[in-house]
Amino acid sequence: MTRSDPDAQRNVLGDPLEPCSEILSTGYQRDGHCTAVPGDRGAHHLCAEMTQDFLEFSRKQGNDLITPRPELDFPGLNPKDRWCLCVGRWLEAREADVAPPVVFEATNETVLEEIDLETLEAHAVEF
Repeated sequence: MTRSDPDAQRNVLGDPLEPCSEILSTGYQRDGHCTAVPGDRGAHHLCAEMTQDFLEFSRKQGNDLITPRPELDFPGLNPKDRWCLCVGRWLEAREADVAPPVVFEATNETVLEEIDLETLEAHAVEF
């Protein structure tokens, strides 16, 4: 198994990495997983459940995740959609108090290199 194989990777709980979305083509490889992949400079490893506040924040930062882009096969995101975010963008959103909730089962364990589990737990998706 290669490092880019989601089946070979773990989530922040130490369990097998689950898909962030089975509907949307998210993740660096666009396979639905927040897989750690060599060459992914943005580290799209954190699975989050979108909120309107975060989507507006991201658009203001120059990354419009709301507007559909059919030419890129991107439908646009809505609140409650799950998406693999860059760790740095999530940290920026946290500083701005608009960090979207984290989906632990689908968040790659590599995120723990930059964000401690306690911080993630404070932002966990509520079931």
